[in-house]
Amino acid sequence: MPKINVLPKSIAELIAAGEVVERPASIVKEAVENSIDAGATHITVEIQRGGITYIRITDNGCGIAGEDVPKAFLRHATSKIKQAIDLDSISTLGFRGEALAATSAVSRVEMFTKTADEDFGTHYKIEGGEEVLYEEVGCPDGTTLIVRDLFYNTPARMKFLKKDVSEGTTVSAIIERQALSHPEIAFKLIRDGKQTLSTSGDGKLASAVYSVLGREISNTLIPVDLAFDGVKVKGLVCKPVACRASRAYQFTFLNGRYVQSGTITAATEQAYKNSAMVGKFPVFVLSVEIPFETVDVNVHPAKTQVRFSDEKRVFTAVYNAVKNAILTGDTRPEISVTQPKHNTFLHMTTEQYRQTAVSLPVQETKPQPKVEIKPEPTKPIAEPVRLKADNTPFFLREEFKPNVPENKTVVDIAKEPVKEISAEEKTEYMPQQVEKEYSPKEEIKLIGEAFNTYIAAQKGESIFLIDKHAAHERILFNKLKSDHIIESQALLIPASVKLIGDEYSAVVNNLDLLAEYGFEVEDFGNESVMVRAIPAMLDKQDAEGIIIEAAKNLAEKGNVSLERIDDILHSVACKAAIKAGYITSDTERLNLAIKVLNDNEVMYCPHGRPVAFEIKKYNLEKYFGRIQ
Repeated sequence: MPKINVLPKSIAELIAAGEVVERPASIVKEAVENSIDAGATHITVEIQRGGITYIRITDNGCGIAGEDVPKAFLRHATSKIKQAIDLDSISTLGFRGEALAATSAVSRVEMFTKTADEDFGTHYKIEGGEEVLYEEVGCPDGTTLIVRDLFYNTPARMKFLKKDVSEGTTVSAIIERQALSHPEIAFKLIRDGKQTLSTSGDGKLASAVYSVLGREISNTLIPVDLAFDGVKVKGLVCKPVACRASRAYQFTFLNGRYVQSGTITAATEQAYKNSAMVGKFPVFVLSVEIPFETVDVNVHPAKTQVRFSDEKRVFTAVYNAVKNAILTGDTRPEISVTQPKHNTFLHMTTEQYRQTAVSLPVQETKPQPKVEIKPEPTKPIAEPVRLKADNTPFFLREEFKPNVPENKTVVDIAKEPVKEISAEEKTEYMPQQVEKEYSPKEEIKLIGEAFNTYIAAQKGESIFLIDKHAAHERILFNKLKSDHIIESQALLIPASVKLIGDEYSAVVNNLDLLAEYGFEVEDFGNESVMVRAIPAMLDKQDAEGIIIEAAKNLAEKGNVSLERIDDILHSVACKAAIKAGYITSDTERLNLAIKVLNDNEVMYCPHGRPVAFEIKKYNLEKYFGRIQ
């Protein structure tokens, strides 16, 4: 066995540095966190070549006393922890005392720092872990840390760095996260001499989001603010219609620290269930505050991974907070009508306008030879396509038929106050903190329909375009969720459905669940099931397709859960809803418009598509030049 040697200090520190400093962004993160802990209100970060050759972090924090500066560069030197019990209530971003020591071991470091009660500041230089200069200088209160030539003494580490642009982008991401988590601090980032980020530090999260994520995203966000069972959740989340194709715009902060938490992300995304489009992910900036002793932040060296002592409590609090924000803060998406760039009539006087109405020259036309047109034989007009086999209009079904007394019209009903919903009638997805709110209802007028798909209706000072399939699907879905019993209809000829593998097992193992939602299914053996009854609102022709779809959802979701039940209800509502292109009467269209525009829960179909878009009168008048 080879002889065991004790490593020299220089080598041991290089190894230790590798655990903390992986790239320039590692240094920036640690240094900026120290600045925040020092109480800084202004932090400026400047980098060159992605931070490989130059990093400068300047703050106006409390600074470091001159006598403590050399000590700050020693390993495990910290002002945040004195005894083991302190680890259970860490409230600062940096606490292990490794950042400066690790940085100075693999680069050339220079520091200027001064406290408010000192007459002079301190200038300190250290290279490769060895002190080079230690002197008094004149400098402002706060600290400036300069890092040059990263990995100059460990060239093997250099080849693991990415291109300058990539390293710089990673540094930008670090600063953006800190700016979002601390809107009370003014951040600036300078990359190769160009300022790329600047926040106001006014304490408003919306201002920080505007600076970091831009106007387009910030205009889609709604506030979140809820305290539940000792957990405080604040921040901003996007409207369901503004969800993105990736999770790149999701920011979670726990007690002021950026973290990656599967619990918080899952709770947030679950709150968007039945509102966001499938395959889309919400944009959010959420700050969660919980007692320090209930979370372990020392799970990972980068401190981005955390553990909760009570995962369920955190999940429930975040879910309720986000769901509450969506239900109370979301509005129907608006179609933007922009004014033409050049409107020659906008600034004309009445006389000038009249002068434009001149007669056009009349061109002589030669008489055309008469052509005899023979009438074609008339063809029989096809019957309007209806959803049900018996041609019953979908609005006249029992589950969708409006209850209108003989002496009243649907318009009269629309003006009546809405009956309050009892606690028993609320769905289990509705957070207890959320109460339904309705405004005084305005008269709804039917304008018409386009492409046998989009209903146009007027309400107040707006025109709404309604997707009748998406709207009817959401209304049926909400009814299915609120009903305790779903009526079934027996099939005259039972349908045999062939399934495969896990899908067959999923159906056979959940026959009781399917029965609860209107399906009578039996195991027929040989990976087949026999369907004897389906929900009454479905066409009998849908039997095979709906069971195949339900089997797929049951197999994918694993154990029985609300999400699996929702998927079954999605399938039923989608199959039962009126289809795009089907012909409907004026009465049916008006009834649907009344239901949609008077119920804020009918905003999105169960798959997340918008049910209606709004066009405001103001924007139309601006477009046509009636107003400026």
